[in-house]
Order: sequence, then C-alpha cells, then structure tokens
Amino acid sequence: MSVNNSARAETATELYATMDGTTKLIGSLAFNPVQIIFDNQGTVAIQIYRNQTTNVWHTFPAGEALILDMRAAHGLAPNFTFSVGDTFYGNGASGPFSISYTYAKEL
Repeated sequence: MSVNNSARAETATELYATMDGTTKLIGSLAFNPVQIIFDNQGTVAIQIYRNQTTNVWHTFPAGEALILDMRAAHGLAPNFTFSVGDTFYGNGASGPFSISYTYAKEL
C-alpha cells in the first residue's frame, strides 16, 4: 500500500473551556482531525457531548486524557475521522477541559 506524501501535519487552534457545573461549549472542529487529544485538566469528572447536549459521549475522570489516532493501521483514512463543524460540549463541577488536534494540510 502506498503512503500519501502530499499532505503535512498541521496543528489546529486548541478548543478549551473551564467547567462550572453548567453545560459549556468547548468548541467546534475547523478541520478533520488526524490525531485528537481530549484532556480533562481538572480534579473532578467531566461529561463530554458531541453535537448535542442530551447523550454523553464519554465521562472523563479527573486528570484523564484520551488520544485518538484517526489514521487507521495504514495511515490513510479520509473516511474515518470526526467531521468539520462537529461541536463538543462539557459539563462538570469545575476545572479546565481542552481538545487539541492535528490535521492533514495538502501541499
């Protein structure tokens, strides 16, 4: 299988919010992520929602980080990623939560 060398890694602006016990907008994806890091930097659990605020996607215990590598085993997976515009919300008693990601920038 060939490797796509026509793209380079680029960093997107970090999505960030400080939780206060209400549902907070963390941010929306401006690009399709290649790798994405969800990071609960606080000392309490935070529930994360994607594109709505009714179904919890994942509850992050205090201090937990999750790294998703969306490239699959062979490095090329344009059909397996979060979508541009996907919006993430969080809810927790207190503490910061961030989402950082890289994306493929065409040459």
